[in-house]
Amino acid sequence: MKKTGVFPVYENQFKIGASEGAMNTIADMESFSVTFDNGVEEWSPMDHEGWKRRLMTAKAISISVSGKRNVGDAGNDYVAGLAFKNGRDAEADFEWAFPDGTKVTFKGAVINVGQIGAGDSTAVGPLEFEVLSNGKPTITEPAGE
Repeated sequence: MKKTGVFPVYENQFKIGASEGAMNTIADMESFSVTFDNGVEEWSPMDHEGWKRRLMTAKAISISVSGKRNVGDAGNDYVAGLAFKNGRDAEADFEWAFPDGTKVTFKGAVINVGQIGAGDSTAVGPLEFEVLSNGKPTITEPAGE
């Protein structure tokens, strides 16, 4: 059944892996933020008397995720394992499942690991990373009721 109404943020779920069929959830993630980078072309035609015209011509998505490093969790270990990778080796498939059932799947997203295990001696080691879209994602709408 499709969910409606307000929801707690934790109902968003993420998976990551080397391929769409080999993805795992990522344990102990605490927060995330999403940024849409939109390319908008502008022009000022004379027949519009100084009013600008616009057309969105490009899109990119960045998802910043932060939480705790959990050694032994398949998804958490996979992200941490990308920290020292470069080039195409730093790419992974990533899925964002919304509370309403919508799924956004990024093939070959660039995974930019920013923090891994550092901090105060009494703190729990962090794991922070960004998922940078690398081409158009696949958006799957939830099944009807």
